[in-house]
Amino acid sequence: MLLIINIFLTILGVYFFVGFLFALYFIFKGAPKIDPIMLNTKKKVRVLLFPGIVATWPFLMGKLFKSKTV
Repeated sequence: MLLIINIFLTILGVYFFVGFLFALYFIFKGAPKIDPIMLNTKKKVRVLLFPGIVATWPFLMGKLFKSKTV
């Protein structure tokens, strides 16, 4: 049982680490490709969006690759 818990926590940690890295890229470079209004947002707003991006990065990655480049 302990092995299963360790595997689960490792997978969860990798998921959030990749999400953290993707969120850094997405907030500053990727989001304006999907929504041009993000170019003029304040840093406080971007910080508020950060946890949501980390949690939902697979969906946003798909949306980013499907969007037209600006």
